[in-house]
Amino acid sequence: MNNNTVRPLQGIRVIGFEQQVAGPYCTMMLAHQGADVIKIERPGIGDSSREMAPIVKNSKGESNSGYFLRFNLNKRSMTLDITVPAGREIFKELAAISDVVVENSRPGTMKKYGVDYEALKKINPRLIYAAISGFGTMPQYQGEYSERPAYDIISQAMGGLMHTCGFEDRPPSWLGIALGDIYSGVMAAYGVTLALIQREKTGEGQYLDISMYDNMASLSERYLTAYSLTGTVMRRGREKFIAPWGAFPCKDGYVALIIATERDWAKFCETIGRPDLIKDPCCVSGPVRAENMDHYIGPIIEKWMSDKTKEAICSAFLANGLPAGPVQDASEVFNCRHLSQRDLLVETDDPILGKIKLVGSPLKLSGSPGQLNRPVPLLGQHTDEVLNSVLGYSSDRIAALRKEKVI
Repeated sequence: MNNNTVRPLQGIRVIGFEQQVAGPYCTMMLAHQGADVIKIERPGIGDSSREMAPIVKNSKGESNSGYFLRFNLNKRSMTLDITVPAGREIFKELAAISDVVVENSRPGTMKKYGVDYEALKKINPRLIYAAISGFGTMPQYQGEYSERPAYDIISQAMGGLMHTCGFEDRPPSWLGIALGDIYSGVMAAYGVTLALIQREKTGEGQYLDISMYDNMASLSERYLTAYSLTGTVMRRGREKFIAPWGAFPCKDGYVALIIATERDWAKFCETIGRPDLIKDPCCVSGPVRAENMDHYIGPIIEKWMSDKTKEAICSAFLANGLPAGPVQDASEVFNCRHLSQRDLLVETDDPILGKIKLVGSPLKLSGSPGQLNRPVPLLGQHTDEVLNSVLGYSSDRIAALRKEKVI
């Protein structure tokens, strides 16, 4: 077989007992790299994100959820009711011949139905079981919050990110993306990959405990380190160590800048025609500049930018080797020529909406083929296929399960 046709996770079967964002994002990352992801959904209802906006309709009045489309490329959908004995047995049969289970249900749910890791590892010792939760579930690392439910915004708030996001005189701000969910999904996919490598060495699977709170706190490492070393609690809208740093207004929007070193500060001053600022006592270091941004340096920068476009400003800074970039909205990002050249957006044929573009994998591997773009599955689209081809069920047996509403 030509190496360029092999994907890293080809031959790996993943069962996703998942909903909303964190679990689905994890399994989509695995599916992008060739894993066969079987998404388990509730009969007749499915993943709750299927009913979330934006809901887009075709000319026949059929609809699909843009929310759901974001996290479910390259998967197969199977409906299964694990609240009934027959459904639990099917789940166990699938787990017995699979490599990975990923779940982000409320802590205790899987144990309630007898399909938790302790039960499944007895029938498949090689199984890797990734549990994504708000505050962690591994017994030896139980904390006082472990039984709490959580959503993305809760993890962002408790993890410290919201405290530093926004303006000093305004309330804390959500970061604008479901970072608690998405980053936890990425960390779960990373953990699954590590566990697969370790299984090659030991022959055994393991339990992966992914906590949204842990993950958000780990992303607050800059603020936690500053507090650990200096006792300083960093505030939103007020940078203490580096300046200029932020988004500055110009003629047609905003430009993002960061001047991290004194060498770059000198280049910056030359670029804006103010070499006198290089040795100015109010500008001698990052922390000093940060103290003088609002009343001194900031107005100078804004005046220089006021009659210039984003493109002109970025070109001027980049010509001097300084990092700068325009603040772009969704339309500008979607139509960016560079991202098109990077194949970030994947065109796929949705059975309801026709040809659509979705965000694909940002990861590029020289030894793998291009992006997979199998359509996001309809609810239960592959139920019969999985039961027949994976478990060997006959059509009569499948029909009986459907009649009993197990599937």
